[in-house]
Amino acid sequence: MAMEMRLPVARKPLSERLGRDTKKHLVVPGDTITTDTAFMRGHGTYMGEEKLIASVAGSVERVNKLICVKALKTRYIGEVGDIVVGRITEVQQKRWKVETNSRLDSVLLLSSMNLPGGELRRRSAEDELAMRGFLQEGDLISAEVQAVFSDGAVSLHTRSLKYGKLGQGVLVQVSPSLVKRQKTHFHDLPCGASVILGNNGFIWIYPTPEHKEEEAGGFVANLEPVSLADREVISRLRNCIVSLVTQRMMLYDTSILYCYEASLPHQIKDILKPEIMEEIVMETRQRLLEQEG
Repeated sequence: MAMEMRLPVARKPLSERLGRDTKKHLVVPGDTITTDTAFMRGHGTYMGEEKLIASVAGSVERVNKLICVKALKTRYIGEVGDIVVGRITEVQQKRWKVETNSRLDSVLLLSSMNLPGGELRRRSAEDELAMRGFLQEGDLISAEVQAVFSDGAVSLHTRSLKYGKLGQGVLVQVSPSLVKRQKTHFHDLPCGASVILGNNGFIWIYPTPEHKEEEAGGFVANLEPVSLADREVISRLRNCIVSLVTQRMMLYDTSILYCYEASLPHQIKDILKPEIMEEIVMETRQRLLEQEG
């Protein structure tokens, strides 16, 4: 029986510039952020004895006179316009309940989605009876946040052909605080796979489709067998994302692609070994710093 043994190795020192640029103001609950009363209180803070105090563990962010603490590990808090990946948990009257990693289940109304074929008309009783044919429990969907209710629940919509039911791929769940906000969260990577970086921390990796025009309102999921080469690329991307998350690096298209390229000399199963994970993430971090100049 083959046995693998690994010995401890000395940790490689970070370059001075790398350590200086990644330094953040981290706080834990009860830490005093500032005693200056001119600052405004934001999320994750409270006032006590004329001091601004942190109520969560995370990094301090300042925008002009507003100070807030961004929690390092938290549930998703919805904002209008966010792209999310979710799983259908329940079919109700004229709506679906969707799990989106938030404190409460999100809602997708029947009136907030395209009918098959992109047909535009009022929703009828026949559409309501056919709801389970459109989406059923366990289906994964991509959607956009349409509204946020007063209790924090999120209302979704899929009124664009780029949203809808997801087919074959891999779902990776990470902390929402590690997904970088960008103009677009749908990325076709040059390695042959595509990713949807949901603001809610759900990341969907799937083979890049050859024909994007042949979509029927986002309801037809491609269930064709995925080739071995595509499965290997998806598995490598998945392990790269897990490595970046373990090292607390922000996830966006460039960081994922750089990490993928840094992992190519290694086998897919070896990427999750601690020493190799640290090596490829450090190389990714240095390339990102060189790009930023």
